Amino acid sequence: MNKVKFNYTTESWQGKSYTLPFINRDYIILTPKNLLTRHDLWINKDDLYDDFDNIPETIPDRQLRAQINNYFESLLHEDASEKEINKAKLDTINYFPQLLDYYIRYKEKNGDKASSTSSYKVQAAEIQYIKQIQSLSEELKRKSGFYDNKGKTYEEAMQRILFLKDVIENKDGYKYLYHQSKPIENENDLQILYRLTWYATDLDVNREVNNGRGPVDYKISKGRKDATLVEFKLAKNTKLEINLKNQVEIYKKANNTKSAIKVILYFNEKEKAKVEDILRKLRIKSSSNIVLIDGSKENKVSASKAR
Repeated sequence: MNKVKFNYTTESWQGKSYTLPFINRDYIILTPKNLLTRHDLWINKDDLYDDFDNIPETIPDRQLRAQINNYFESLLHEDASEKEINKAKLDTINYFPQLLDYYIRYKEKNGDKASSTSSYKVQAAEIQYIKQIQSLSEELKRKSGFYDNKGKTYEEAMQRILFLKDVIENKDGYKYLYHQSKPIENENDLQILYRLTWYATDLDVNREVNNGRGPVDYKISKGRKDATLVEFKLAKNTKLEINLKNQVEIYKKANNTKSAIKVILYFNEKEKAKVEDILRKLRIKSSSNIVLIDGSKENKVSASKAR
């Protein structure tokens, strides 16, 4: 891929001077890399549930600690599910609202962890979204006429998915799904990889379209009569079965399209088996519009070693 040459101009704002890049008389929008991460806030509901057991330990009043623990345990039964346990935690917090104050103090004492976690995520974002994705895009451009493909939205969307699948599974593309030997944790990362395959297309490619029933990852359209929806999921997603059962049908109705593709990425045999069990259970294992991508690195042999 040819490198674009930017021109630069100096502008003043509120008494300060800034050097800004532009091309063809249009300014280039620069996204701070710390905005490329999409993670929960340091203080959030899920984290509150996870840290619930640690909060009473920060309470100096021994009697209050005992009351909280006794109340929480009274709400549970021996075979309580995760949903029931979280409800018990929420009910306990509602009954003892001072727990929130102690939770905030607990988080404040561990603020250094928030800083180190944030720095790690920003660094990972820079590698994932800038260096690795740029390398993959350049490889697609150099080794194929991939970006010149044109056709119906479903066929073209599927062709690009299968091409991405081939790159990941057979051409060392799986490397772009890892940072420091750990696989990506967010479906958002896979969505961005797919977006780069639509470089220079004449189709309308919209991400996270929300037409009243919640956002869909991608809507590929060519006018009103030809549109395809594409959803990406990680196999480890705990709501995968519910999503497969309900989501795409809802989106198809909301977006007035009969074409939808579901892409599922797994990183090991356990995750693959989980997905296949769900597909069998829902009787959609042979569906042509569901694509599984093997992102594991253990079973990959590089082209150089295979010779």
